[in-house]
Amino acid sequence: MSFRIHALPLAPFRPLFAMDDAALAALGARRMIADAPHAAPCRVSLDDAEPGERLILLNHRHLDAPESPYRSEGPVFVREAAVGAALSADEVPDMLGRRLLSVRAYDADWMMTHGDVVEGRDLAARLSDWFADPAVSIIHLHTARRGCFMATAERA
Repeated sequence: MSFRIHALPLAPFRPLFAMDDAALAALGARRMIADAPHAAPCRVSLDDAEPGERLILLNHRHLDAPESPYRSEGPVFVREAAVGAALSADEVPDMLGRRLLSVRAYDADWMMTHGDVVEGRDLAARLSDWFADPAVSIIHLHTARRGCFMATAERA
């Protein structure tokens, strides 16, 4: 079963880069500089920031279904130089392929149907398998170690 991974849209985050540090702090956000390779995965570009790149680290509600007990939010990085990711069907970006992931599948009522820890290099096969289940509507991808939201996957 084909899938497509989706990044977060850039538009809601773009105004943050014009804010000063005090305004960001009032929102619970921080301006950051990537200090190591693969340490700051951007949720808009689905690329890791290069050392020296500017980012915003902020809290983001990635599952906002009020009727779901799985409603959740957490920290995300957005690169100042980010442009929206446009992935092909069945494509897993390197940012996800190199990480250990916590993968959570939800039905149309936002109830979790499956959950597992998956090596990023094995993600494509697992997504295909889970989307073969007609009960699965959407899949959320998180880092396994820190639990941060990374992206969503839907049937292609």
